[in-house]
Amino acid sequence: MMAKSHVVVGIATWVAVARLLHLPPGDPVYLALAIAGSLLPDIDHPKSWIGRRARPVSTFIAATLGHRGITHSAIAVIGLVLLLQWAGQQRGAISALAVGYLSHLAADMLTPRGLRLAWPLQKTWGLPLCRTGSAMEPVIVVTLICLAGWSVLSHGIGRIGGLPFRLG
Repeated sequence: MMAKSHVVVGIATWVAVARLLHLPPGDPVYLALAIAGSLLPDIDHPKSWIGRRARPVSTFIAATLGHRGITHSAIAVIGLVLLLQWAGQQRGAISALAVGYLSHLAADMLTPRGLRLAWPLQKTWGLPLCRTGSAMEPVIVVTLICLAGWSVLSHGIGRIGGLPFRLG
C-alpha cells in the first residue's frame, strides 16, 4: 500500500483498538505514534515516504536486508512485544506505535507480494486483494475507515486534547 493508505489504516486501527487497551484513542500523542508506526516498516525502502527521510539508514537496510524483509517479519513483531514488556510507564505510547506498525503489516498482507513473516525464509503469506496503488486500495481503506467510524459511534473515543469527547 501507499504511505497515505498506511497512515489512514494506522489511524483507523488505532481508533478501533485503543479502547480495548484502555487507552484514549483521540490522544494526539498516541495518534502521532500510531501514524509513525504505520510508516515505520517501510524504512527498508529508500523510495518510501519514511525511507526518503531516513537515508542513509533506509539505503543500508535495503542493500543488506531488502524491502519487506526483517522489518516486515515476525522478528519485528517479536521486537515490538519485547519493547512493550520493557516499556513500563511508556506502555501506552509503545502500544500506539505497535498498533500502527501491525496495521502496516496487515495492510501489506493484502497485496499479491504478501509478507515474508518467517524472514529470512522466502515463503510469503498474504491474502492478495489489491495491488499497491490500484483502484481496490482506496476501497479497502474506506472500508477500514467505516469500521473505525462504527467503533467510534458505538463506543465513543474518550478524550481529544484532554477534553472529554463522545459521539452518539
